[in-house]
Amino acid sequence: MTNGAPPPGNPAEPDFSSVFPPGVDLSTPSTARMYDYYLGGKDNFASDREAAERIIALVPGTREVALANRAFLGRAVRHLAAAGIRQFVDIGTGLPTQENVHQVAGREAPGSRVVYVDNDPIVLAHARALLANNPDTIVVEGDAREPEAVLGDHRVRAHIDFDRPVAVLLVAILHFIPDDEQVAGIVASLLRPLAPGSHLVISHIYAGDHDDVTIRKGADVYARSNARSITARGPEHLRRYFDGLDLVGPGIVPVEAWHPGEDVEADLVKPGILGVVGRVR
Repeated sequence: MTNGAPPPGNPAEPDFSSVFPPGVDLSTPSTARMYDYYLGGKDNFASDREAAERIIALVPGTREVALANRAFLGRAVRHLAAAGIRQFVDIGTGLPTQENVHQVAGREAPGSRVVYVDNDPIVLAHARALLANNPDTIVVEGDAREPEAVLGDHRVRAHIDFDRPVAVLLVAILHFIPDDEQVAGIVASLLRPLAPGSHLVISHIYAGDHDDVTIRKGADVYARSNARSITARGPEHLRRYFDGLDLVGPGIVPVEAWHPGEDVEADLVKPGILGVVGRVR
């Protein structure tokens, strides 16, 4: 991954010859590959780049927001590892870049067990190729909209001991599910089997002071992607998902302001991504 925009021009399509799954519709933008493009990655196609550029034109800070979200993920995993968490379930993994959950957790707490869950065939192919020789990390096909199936998967159950604390990560995934009640139900189902001391990590886009026209145009772009929709939510929604949990300070804030390396002022007016971590009592 690079920390800036991809080089100008028309880059050659990536070579997935060794891991590329058959039957993938490359004409439909993928949210995982769009995110990869925002991060400066190369695992994306023309349809992804075109859709991503439309979002960047609407929200010029999109790349910076994506990078901030990625940095939040790393800081959250480091914090949890320091707090004694040794098991991580990352749902909606996305394409591998750098500072993935297993890399951060393994560096901070060697032997940590990680489960990656995604339903994008290219994400699954990449992750399995990358982690083929890593016994502490497994990759499972699953959908965030089916939480019982994810946590009940026999491979997940064999890899994770739910009698001990687990961190469940839902990083930049819930905003692709439009129904508020469904999202609340998904989170509740994921929390139900978790032992005390477990943690929930969520990041989620919010609109800030974006006008309705910009929000609608952005939603139209994502409506043509494999996610079919995107829904911004604010602190009041996220607070509901953490009912009964103890919020880890500083609570619900822009991802840039969650345990930053230096003081960063939380700005809930500026559009971006909110981050929050909660502890199961």
